[in-house]
Amino acid sequence: MEQSEVAVLTEAAGRLADLRAAIGQAMVGQSAVVEQTLIALVASGHVLIEGVPGLGKTLLVRALARALTLPQARVQFTPDMMPSDITGHAVLDPSSVQLRVVRGPVFTHLLLADEINRAPAKTQSALLEVMQEYQVTLEGQTLTLPKPFMVLATQNPVETEGTYPLPEAQLDRFLFKIEIGYPPVDEEVAVVVRATTDQAGDELPLSGVRPCLDASGILQLQALASRQQVDEQVIGYAVRIVRATREFPGVAVGSGSRGALALIRGARAAALLEGRGFVTPDDVKRVALPALRHRIALTPDALLEGRGPNDVLAQAMQTVAAPRM
Repeated sequence: MEQSEVAVLTEAAGRLADLRAAIGQAMVGQSAVVEQTLIALVASGHVLIEGVPGLGKTLLVRALARALTLPQARVQFTPDMMPSDITGHAVLDPSSVQLRVVRGPVFTHLLLADEINRAPAKTQSALLEVMQEYQVTLEGQTLTLPKPFMVLATQNPVETEGTYPLPEAQLDRFLFKIEIGYPPVDEEVAVVVRATTDQAGDELPLSGVRPCLDASGILQLQALASRQQVDEQVIGYAVRIVRATREFPGVAVGSGSRGALALIRGARAAALLEGRGFVTPDDVKRVALPALRHRIALTPDALLEGRGPNDVLAQAMQTVAAPRM
């Protein structure tokens, strides 16, 4: 690798480290969650963040949006929301007696879909075309979304009252499903200190987050990640992991081919975060759980045994030998 290429990779890794540090001004701990979100951003993918209320899902998304100098929009999903509330609609202009398209909140760079599973499937499906094709069709007109474009959706666990399960086609559009859990005691103490010091209400502590990356910078990082070298053996390893999910005991429905694409895209971005210009099998392992946990369905017997997608995926990956590089 030429010295100039090494310098470019080192600079890219440094910019991503600065972005992570900026998010850390608001988000205490949850380093794995922050890292997976940044990997998805660099891989030009969408993320679904799941966790019980109060663990910082919205804070993470708002901190990321503040650290990026990009237009953003937030949609609070509710049971009575209609698809047109997201994508937009057409109204009759009295002056011209013609239909005029009113663009919805999806016409932005960062879309926060808060509590997405509180809306029924019909409304959730309004994002299918948006997330896959980066466009919206309104009254026969195809309107292109600006790039970079990223949907960051949060959801409560499906057992929570008043939630609807996301359709499989909708889940498959997310590059990662990120699970945010309870923090260790020292991090939880730090969260309480930060959220209550010099602050009387529930406002999110975002004042310390400074913008550090703009649209052109993000597009450059995404282009750089897409050019990361991936050996055919590593691609074969990713495909074998995905195929193992279709045959492993306890799995009712395995991952489709989009799962292998997510593994490679995520692994390329993960390598860039480390300042490397090539992908290793460890990069694939690093992104396997967030890339595949929402793409499989377990059998009733596995659920009765208390096994979750993470457990089954970890066991399935142990049956796939990693190539020696």
